[in-house]
Amino acid sequence: MSDAHVMTYSPPDSVEGLLQRGRGLGAVRALRDPEGAAEFVYDGIRRDWRWDGTDDRALYLARLVQDLELSPAPVVDQLAADEESCLRACDVLELLALAGSDEARDGLRAYVREGEHWVPVLESVSVGWPAEWWDDLGDVARARIGGEAELPWCSEPWTRFGIEVRSRPCVPRPSSAGLRTEELLALLADNSAEDTTKFDALRVLNSRAPTEELIPLVPSLGTADDRRPLPPLRRAVERLGAAAVPAAHGWARDERTWLAELGADVLAERPGPEALPGLVEELARQWAERTWCGPDRTARRLARFGPDAADAVPHLRCFWLRTPHSYERAAYLEALAAIDRDGLDHVYTESLWDCEEKARSAAITSAPDGPEALERIAVLRDDPMETPEVRAAARARLAADATFSS
Repeated sequence: MSDAHVMTYSPPDSVEGLLQRGRGLGAVRALRDPEGAAEFVYDGIRRDWRWDGTDDRALYLARLVQDLELSPAPVVDQLAADEESCLRACDVLELLALAGSDEARDGLRAYVREGEHWVPVLESVSVGWPAEWWDDLGDVARARIGGEAELPWCSEPWTRFGIEVRSRPCVPRPSSAGLRTEELLALLADNSAEDTTKFDALRVLNSRAPTEELIPLVPSLGTADDRRPLPPLRRAVERLGAAAVPAAHGWARDERTWLAELGADVLAERPGPEALPGLVEELARQWAERTWCGPDRTARRLARFGPDAADAVPHLRCFWLRTPHSYERAAYLEALAAIDRDGLDHVYTESLWDCEEKARSAAITSAPDGPEALERIAVLRDDPMETPEVRAAARARLAADATFSS
């Protein structure tokens, strides 16, 4: 991304800039001045401030609408905008409805009846809402679907409503799930097995404990044209951890680009002491160039060195404070915790309000015991808008604290 793009963001220490970046501190400061922050919250829904599609904002913004007691009406009105704006509004309204907003729920149901982009909106609410909230819209869907240029893809709610969909023909094939690990490895070693068979075998292996017997098979697990690895292979190798490093030296020298890159990536994730100065320099360069995509990988590699990577701490802190790419923020926090935990208590507490699930999860585990943090963790535990994983982590933390205190 260019500096010109970066400059479209407000300063990272302003309420507007914090909200654009999805920082927890932005939510905390907005709660102190709801009237002053309202325009920034609505702007965050109207305009897409995410650095890319991996960043989360919908839950963060829906909570702000709820906690600041803002009207959902401007968000409902946004449904009438272009498709991207409509779907951003839809994401926020879906969550507000789960939290009890009748205005949000009624606004989306009315849009399905009359709105232009009703198809993706109905598909979205059918996934996020209880069926009884949308099941009665079948007559509307059947009446409107004939006006669409194309049939929808196979998903809820169309098959439930008896509406024809554009489904690709699927030829059933035997499942690999019931095979023993040694049988899966035999399939992977069979040169006559199809890519789809090996794909399934790798997928099943990735759901089981890692097995080092996979290592000698890795060079043979490219696609039929040998131009790329089978999609589940990278995850399978990552799960092997340090056990893959000796073989990775040979992979990195292979003439096949995909295998050489895989080997280089394995070695980069397990750097030796000689790599530390270069990694610190790489992070410093990324900061100087304001490279927002990718420093999380550098941060994770630096974290492996623990306190020896102390020279990287200033840049890690800068990235955590300023990055607009919120998805990577948790990696900087994890690296700081591994290298120098000093001063992180307030960072973890702030992260309980962060837009990113991984950041909130880390904060639930590591925020210090104190009234503010424990009260917030209880809110996350009980919030119907929150993800199941975060709610479970919050329950576990509060249960553990209760056991310890008793």
